[in-house]
Amino acid sequence: MPWWSWLLIWSGLTLGSLAVLVWSGLRLYRKSLGALCAFEALADQVAALNVDVSPRPEEFRPAVFMDLAGLRHEVEQREAERVHRRQVRRDGRIVRGKLIRNARYVTR
Repeated sequence: MPWWSWLLIWSGLTLGSLAVLVWSGLRLYRKSLGALCAFEALADQVAALNVDVSPRPEEFRPAVFMDLAGLRHEVEQREAERVHRRQVRRDGRIVRGKLIRNARYVTR
């Protein structure tokens, strides 16, 4: 085989591998842009959920030295707060369920 045939073969192989590399790079770039757009849409949906997961520490006060009427009032107040927290959680779950059920996926 003449020397120029080896030069043509290796030039073709090199150009072919470079073309595949460029094509793969462009494809990866387009897919990463699509993923970023999808992540932005997901971040908007998560921000709309507005979930507060931080626990609220309560200080300890022994009930032995408290007045009975004051203690009864405090128990009723805590029960009312508990009912209110349950209602707020229920409303939040309803809103999140509607957001999840009506979510639209961004595809390209």
